[in-house]
Amino acid sequence: MQKSPANPAERPDMPDGYGISGSTEGLLSWEWVRQQMTKSRNYWISSTRPDGRPHAMPVWGVWLDDKLYFGTARNSRKALNLAANLAVSCHTESGDEAVIVEGVVEEVTDREIFDRMTAAIAKKYPGMPEKADPDPENITYAVRAHTVFAFREQDFPQSATRWRF
Repeated sequence: MQKSPANPAERPDMPDGYGISGSTEGLLSWEWVRQQMTKSRNYWISSTRPDGRPHAMPVWGVWLDDKLYFGTARNSRKALNLAANLAVSCHTESGDEAVIVEGVVEEVTDREIFDRMTAAIAKKYPGMPEKADPDPENITYAVRAHTVFAFREQDFPQSATRWRF
């Protein structure tokens, strides 16, 4: 299980023109990140094609234990990309209350985690099964964060926050 960030909240590195303060006043909390990641209905997953071109696609998923879990077909473009390069960037659907997670994916093979994730998906997305067996045609990923950025559009310079794992 991934824990809260190893380092405290800090300001991201941005050019001076963005107006990012050097003060810690206005930094967002990790609890705010958890809330945004939990309530987001869709997440954008960005991966890199083997030829270096970017690929972005929305997915359904759940935030559990400070990780984003999502699934896809093993032969989907994103799964093929992630098989060649585990690096991923994902973010909530909102640009007004944004959370951006940069890290790597890990295949979920632990049955207890898979069952918890399946139950959480069923609760979040009506009509999805509460229990399921892993499907060999699909792959389930957990995103292990290296860096997380978050901000609110309404107070962007003051709320811009970064965590490093």
